[in-house]
Amino acid sequence: MTTSIDSSRYANLDITEQDHGVLLVTLNRAAKRNALDSATIEELVDFFTAAPRAGVRAIVLAGSGDHFCAGLDLVEHHREDRSPADFMHLCLRWHEAFNKMEYGGVPIIAALKGAVVGGGLELASAAHIRVMDNTTYFALPEGQRGLFTGGGATIRVTDLVGKARMIDMMLTGRVYQGTEAVNIGLAQYQTDGSSLDMALELAQKAAENLPLSNFAICSAVSHMRNMSAMDAAYAEAVVAGVVNTQPDARARLAAFADKSAARVRPNS
Repeated sequence: MTTSIDSSRYANLDITEQDHGVLLVTLNRAAKRNALDSATIEELVDFFTAAPRAGVRAIVLAGSGDHFCAGLDLVEHHREDRSPADFMHLCLRWHEAFNKMEYGGVPIIAALKGAVVGGGLELASAAHIRVMDNTTYFALPEGQRGLFTGGGATIRVTDLVGKARMIDMMLTGRVYQGTEAVNIGLAQYQTDGSSLDMALELAQKAAENLPLSNFAICSAVSHMRNMSAMDAAYAEAVVAGVVNTQPDARARLAAFADKSAARVRPNS
């Protein structure tokens, strides 16, 4: 069953259609450095629930203004004076949004700039590809704020950088940027130009793939990481059996067989 996305329903997300089924989704709270309040999280849940069923081929996630996302809206958190149960349920909504991103099957490319901090890093880590520009910096300042991560950093950021670096970032407020951030896995690409331009270029490239192949790449790999090696091997074989025999792939396989398809070459 297909659905449609009504961009007018979103107050904190600016959604614009690009070419070839690519959507640009921009966090629209520049005055707050795109900090994530509860309303924005609900919009993320809603959007990423609808996207896989709306024929979206790829998504670029960006931030308005000078920053990608500065994390949890601490002003709202202070004002709400939440109970432990209230904050637990808020965290579960963050997990709902980010799980829908990671496991939804639609390629998500995050265009990073400025602050990618705390919950902003948790949001970025739920994307499948992260592109940073030269203004981007990453941090987990929860220890200095008297807080603890609640949106999946212990899972996804640890998976990116390792347990020791994750703990160091939280304990000391260590900031990563530039080539060092790429080298430890916080981003896959760094550009001297616009991270948004590069992210859109990558999204267009991903959108050219068959949707079923992208679905498998952007959901099955994450699911298999949660399995034992034996279970993952079995699941991989099942997914490959479905994806590698899809009728839409026959034309592409024929092009490879008759040597009309582009070949993989070394970078020039």
